[in-house]
Amino acid sequence: MLKTAVIHPTILEVLARSGHFAQVVIADGNLPVGAMTGPNSTTVHLNFKPGLLDALTVLEGILEVCPIQGAIVMEKPAEANAAIHQSYKKLLGDVTWDEMERWAFYDKIWEPATTLIIQTGEQRRFANLILIVGVVKMAEESTF
Repeated sequence: MLKTAVIHPTILEVLARSGHFAQVVIADGNLPVGAMTGPNSTTVHLNFKPGLLDALTVLEGILEVCPIQGAIVMEKPAEANAAIHQSYKKLLGDVTWDEMERWAFYDKIWEPATTLIIQTGEQRRFANLILIVGVVKMAEESTF
């Protein structure tokens, strides 16, 4: 029996074998994940219906299981709303943050460093998020 709230076997397996600098993608319901699968990535479909599961819920679960040191989102057009980016920043806290042009963002997902793509039922636009896995620091290493 697991003590963590995250119990999805495939997600736990892939996170367990994802090391420092591995990339984990939380995809909204519109990202064509079938065309985004890279050479080392596993795709998990959590998009049961629109809105379920949403990207913030998935991010909260990932943060319970895995250290994250960075995040990347897709640049939005000036006229678009991407309020979810602020929600991501609030949940992620002190991590590096970057925005990428659309096609560069897609190329980043295709990189061999991407180990996991989680498709959600998130309906907000520009909700795709690339997480960079960090390291678990030992108590004596807390200064770096």
